[in-house]
Amino acid sequence: MSADQLQPEAESFRTVLVPGAELAVRGTADGNGDGLPPALYVHGLGGSADNWTELMAELSGVVAGEALDLPGFGWSAPPQDGNLSVSGHARAVIGYLEQCDRGPVHLFGNSLGGAVSVRVAALRPDLVRSLILISPALPELPPQRSAWPTGLLAVPGLPALLGRAPDRRRSVEAATENLLRLVYADPSAIPAERRAGAVAEYRRRMALPYALPVLAGSARGVVTAYTERGEQSLWRQAAQVRVPVLLVYGLKDKLVSYRSARRACAAFEDARLLVLPDSGHVAMMEHPRQVARAVRELLAGF
Repeated sequence: MSADQLQPEAESFRTVLVPGAELAVRGTADGNGDGLPPALYVHGLGGSADNWTELMAELSGVVAGEALDLPGFGWSAPPQDGNLSVSGHARAVIGYLEQCDRGPVHLFGNSLGGAVSVRVAALRPDLVRSLILISPALPELPPQRSAWPTGLLAVPGLPALLGRAPDRRRSVEAATENLLRLVYADPSAIPAERRAGAVAEYRRRMALPYALPVLAGSARGVVTAYTERGEQSLWRQAAQVRVPVLLVYGLKDKLVSYRSARRACAAFEDARLLVLPDSGHVAMMEHPRQVARAVRELLAGF
């Protein structure tokens, strides 16, 4: 999850219609990029395509990367049917890959985007060449205590109550700072321009009538995915993935415990692990060079 988003210029993204959704997408418009293999980046809860800016720059000569805003996030409109479950978001990603003939891609996912990417890879193996999962939101019960406030967003009625309640003590700047502290291990290292962009984006998002309902609905979708059993279980779907998988965890992640790494490594058929001691929930933003180095090693086998 990340609220750390730079506010993009209008011309920096294009809009793609997929079944049931209208998605904002940034990156290589033709999906080929000088013959490089295609990649797709999927952000986490409360994030946007801009969360991948640094890593995409690091890998610009390795893959032809595109990053999308999931339905209702960033500059994408909410889904037409209101489906904000992990399956609903996965449907949007599959729809985009089919619409733009992008597959198979190297599929990147962070947090919620990691859970979505696992489901896409399990259901549509023809669309995925590899998985790069950064703090993926795979079921962890009980979740670590620092993740409980995020889970409360799934409680019916609570986000609307928070949105209506006057709180003069919390300015936009203070609220943004709290979010940055949640997802970064060291918020003091955030560049001033990115911090300013995060504040501007938070202000823009909070002015949208659907922002809190989308956040709450997607949080509810993550909680529901944690309890799913049978063929819909994310752990069972992880075991169905046959492509190479890179797992990235931060030891200072307040939302996804690095202890999940052991189960994840065992679940995927072909997995390798990168643990970053000084990283939080968004390693691709905090340590893009280290993550890019591990991605290059993964893709060297293709």
